Amino acid sequence: MKLYTKWISAVVVTALLSSSAAAMETKAKNVILMDYDTGEYLYTENAFVPVAPASMSKLMTVYILFDKLKNGSLSLEDVFTVSENAWRTGGAASGSSTMFLPVGDKVTVENLIKGIIIQSGNDACITAAENIAGSEENFAALMNAKAKELSLKNSHFVNSTGLPHPDHRMSAEDLAKLARALIQDFPEYYPVFAQKSFTYHNIVQGNRNPLLYSMPDADGLKTGHTAEAGFCLTASVKRGDRRLIGVMTGMKSNKERSEEAEKLMSWGFREFDNYKVFKQFQRIVAAPVYMGEEKKIDLIVNEDIVLTLPRSKARDVKLTAVYDKPVKAPISQGDRLGEVKIEVPGGETKIIPLYADHSVRKLGFWGRIMSNVKYLLFGAE
Repeated sequence: MKLYTKWISAVVVTALLSSSAAAMETKAKNVILMDYDTGEYLYTENAFVPVAPASMSKLMTVYILFDKLKNGSLSLEDVFTVSENAWRTGGAASGSSTMFLPVGDKVTVENLIKGIIIQSGNDACITAAENIAGSEENFAALMNAKAKELSLKNSHFVNSTGLPHPDHRMSAEDLAKLARALIQDFPEYYPVFAQKSFTYHNIVQGNRNPLLYSMPDADGLKTGHTAEAGFCLTASVKRGDRRLIGVMTGMKSNKERSEEAEKLMSWGFREFDNYKVFKQFQRIVAAPVYMGEEKKIDLIVNEDIVLTLPRSKARDVKLTAVYDKPVKAPISQGDRLGEVKIEVPGGETKIIPLYADHSVRKLGFWGRIMSNVKYLLFGAE
């Protein structure tokens, strides 16, 4: 057997890639811009460093609430009681972002979720944490367990609110991954993030996400602000079939946060696009078969392959099929028989597995004898 490399001339991808997208500059300290569909990072700046996430860490509190709603252990109609600790630590008495929950108030889970997402209520977070886990410390343990489950490798939680603590940290990358998980896992609840205001106890508060007012296609997620973190934002913008998720920290004002976030999102939509390189079950190459009842086997990809690539200064992406020639029978449908290397100039090489699209039985005894003779005399096809 020998390794066989074949240029895929039938699947030429043209006008896809620029050697570099137009430069992006930002005043934010920690930044990531992610394509929602492909998970590709379009821009990173200190994106993998654990930093103070401020109220953006409430996205994990919301994730746990949504998860319990989805698995049936919680309902929107369930009623929680507001403790003095929730009122004193996260409520009006603390001077922090609040839902203005009075001590002893009976509040539904649905209203708490809106209070957390729209009003950024610290009292709402603590009320949810205490009623679900008995204490905020226990709830933080749930948050850390969920972070591990979601592969958030640079996150650690000590509270449900994001109030300052030296050990409460998240990276911009983890926030983007968490935002993506919220959108993917809970489409039935995610629209709350786009709601621009919420009224509770006759107190109207507006959503703090500036992109909801400046970009028509924005639909969530969460702001944050502390002295250490600066003005922060985790945001989603869906334009047509494309969605981008951006995370930015360390800005100096609400105005700067709004301007920098809009600039980042606009840059991402302008400079990049998604390209379907292969369709699911597309035949990539026909490989010769050795000792089989058929002479060739089609090698296919098992899923749509979509790449996020810069638009400008187009160059071809180089596609190469690599497999053993010939492929030895017997072959079962779905056997991995090779791979496609997708080489992106200036980027990482991607490896896409190739599979047998059907089974090929091994030749009988005399058939194998004749096949061996032909192979010895003439070699592989």
